Amino acid sequence: MPYYLGVDTSAYTTSLAVVDEKALLHWEDRKVLNVPTGERGLAQSEAFFQHVQNLPHLVEKIPTDLWSDLAGVGVSMAPRPVEGSYMPVFTAGYCVASSLATGLRLPLYLTSHQEGHLAAGIVSGRLTETQFLAVHLSGGTTELLRVEKKDPGKIEIELLGGTTDLHAGQFVDRIGVRLGLSFPAGKELEHLAQGADSEAASLLPSAVRGFEVSFSGVESAAQRLIDQHTPSAQVARAVEGCVARTMGKLILAGIEKTGIKHCLIVGGVASNQFIRAELARRLVRKTQLYWAEPEWSRDQAIGVALLTSQGMNSKPRI
Repeated sequence: MPYYLGVDTSAYTTSLAVVDEKALLHWEDRKVLNVPTGERGLAQSEAFFQHVQNLPHLVEKIPTDLWSDLAGVGVSMAPRPVEGSYMPVFTAGYCVASSLATGLRLPLYLTSHQEGHLAAGIVSGRLTETQFLAVHLSGGTTELLRVEKKDPGKIEIELLGGTTDLHAGQFVDRIGVRLGLSFPAGKELEHLAQGADSEAASLLPSAVRGFEVSFSGVESAAQRLIDQHTPSAQVARAVEGCVARTMGKLILAGIEKTGIKHCLIVGGVASNQFIRAELARRLVRKTQLYWAEPEWSRDQAIGVALLTSQGMNSKPRI
């Protein structure tokens, strides 16, 4: 059986995955980049350096029996499939993926980080619609998209709207770090919020105007809650509630504009169980929501490997 290797080096995660032609995951591993305590991110140069350190160790961990039947290598080359989309960190993954493909005499398939997220969501969320709305909700992206599945391995994306300032993940991380949590703060903030009462989710407003959302003002409001000695659990739940209400309004705007009532939600912030439940409650009878599995929501190379498998079984881009 042929296998396909995917490589993704995002802003904070080094990831490799191997799938087969039937979209079954055979192996996957990832390493979150180290961010010093109290810091809210990494410079691209430091992130690139850590990827270069991580990649050889992850390659060594690929099970020996998969190498002989490897039929293709894929890699995310950019954050999004649009002209001018670029981050240096993706070059680290490309260098290793290109070297492996050349050395093993295998075809190389190029895609983007966003397409990988969508592909992972389509498969793990069991989405069969050819056209749907999608929300990419992470530390580096907060966007509402109109998506159409075209040829195998190809996803056509139209940007409908999104944030005008902070991304949802940045909002979560900034407040999380202020509360003393490690970066990235999503998992710890979700755990902390479990100690909140039912009123906490409405402590912060949501800022939505048509297809534009903003998190900078509510981030300032959340900082004031901390300054006022609001219990940490309450603040954490308020952040989750704000994100859920904001994205619910954005999705409704997308439904009204396009008439499309199927919506896939992907990205690291989309792994939050409270946000999932709250969006499902708010949008019941208005849309059919699809979610990537929590571990397939966070940055990973699974979607890259899936697109590689699909593309290699039709026509490689390179």
